[in-house]
Amino acid sequence: MDLISQIVERAKANKQRIVLPEGTEERTLKAANQILTDGVADLILLGNPDEIMNLAKEWGLGNIHKATIIDPENHPKKEEYAQLLCELRKKKGMTIEEARKLVLDPLYLGCLIIKAGDADGQLAGARNTTGNVLRPALQIIKTSPGITCVSGAMLMLTHAPECGDNGVIVMGDVAVTPVPDASQLAQIAVCTARTAQAVAGIDPRVAMLSFSTKGSAKHEVVDKVVEALRIAKEMDPALKIDGEMQADAALVPRIGSSKAPGSEIAGKANVLVVPCLEVGNISYKLVERLGHATAIGPILQGIARPVNDLSRGCCIDDVYKMIAITANQAIAAKAQE
Repeated sequence: MDLISQIVERAKANKQRIVLPEGTEERTLKAANQILTDGVADLILLGNPDEIMNLAKEWGLGNIHKATIIDPENHPKKEEYAQLLCELRKKKGMTIEEARKLVLDPLYLGCLIIKAGDADGQLAGARNTTGNVLRPALQIIKTSPGITCVSGAMLMLTHAPECGDNGVIVMGDVAVTPVPDASQLAQIAVCTARTAQAVAGIDPRVAMLSFSTKGSAKHEVVDKVVEALRIAKEMDPALKIDGEMQADAALVPRIGSSKAPGSEIAGKANVLVVPCLEVGNISYKLVERLGHATAIGPILQGIARPVNDLSRGCCIDDVYKMIAITANQAIAAKAQE
C-alpha cells in the first residue's frame, strides 16, 4: 500500500471532523464529495446551504448532503461563537460588536468551531491567501504547548528508495518562517519530526542541515544550527536528531560514516530540517522538478489543532489528500493531550 493510501486508511479508521470554510469553491466541493463517498472524514462545509446544494446538483455531487452545512449568516451557535471570540481577544481590545462581525467570516468561524470543540481541523486556501488562513488560527486556536513558531513541512515521495524511509522524506520549514533563530529552528525540528510521525507514519530520524558537517566549516549560520540542535534535544530528549551536517552526509550511508563517524543519524535521515525558508523552498522544488518527486504540502505545524493552507492553484486531488492529512494530524494532536 502506498503512503497516500495509508494516510487515507488511517483517517477512515478514526474519523475526524474537518471544517472546509470555502464551502462553495468548486475544487473544494468536488473533493469533499469524494471524501464523503469514501468515508474518509466527517465534513463541515461553511456557506449558504441553498447555494452549496444547488452547486452540488449542477456538478452531480451526490453525497454532499452527508456533510454538515453551516451558514455563517444564520446558525444556532452564532452568538455563542461571538462571545467566545470576544473572550479570547478581549486583552487586544475586541468588543462584542467586532466579534459578531468577524464570526460571519468563514475562516474565523471555522477556527471558532474547532476552539469550541465542535470540529478537529480545518483546510482552506483555494480562494484565500496564506495570511488570511493563518491569522484566525493564531488568534483563536493558538500554537501548541511549548511552541511559538508556526512552520510548514513538505512530504517528499522520491524515486530514491535508498534514501529516507523507502524514498519518503519530510522536509521543514518550506513555507512560513523566513529566517528562524536558533530557538525557532529547534521548534521547527521538533514539529517536523511530529509531522513525520503523524502523517507519514515513520519513526523520525532528524538531520539538521547546513553547508558544514560536524565543524568542517566555521560561520555564524553554522553556529545557529548547532545551537538549535542543543535546544531541540532539550525540548525532546527522546528525539533521534543530529547535526550540523551536509545533505549528502545526512542521506548517503557511505558519506555519512566518513563525514560524521559514530552518528546514528548520518546516512539514515528521513527528516531534513533546513536552516532557513529560502533553502527549504528552493530545495524541495529542485527535488520535485529535477528528481520527478511528488511534493505534498505544505503541511502546517505548530498550531494546537491542525489548520492547513492550500495553494490557490490546487487541484481536486490536492484538496482530497490534504483533508486526509489534516485528519491524521488531528488524530495525533488528540493522542498528545
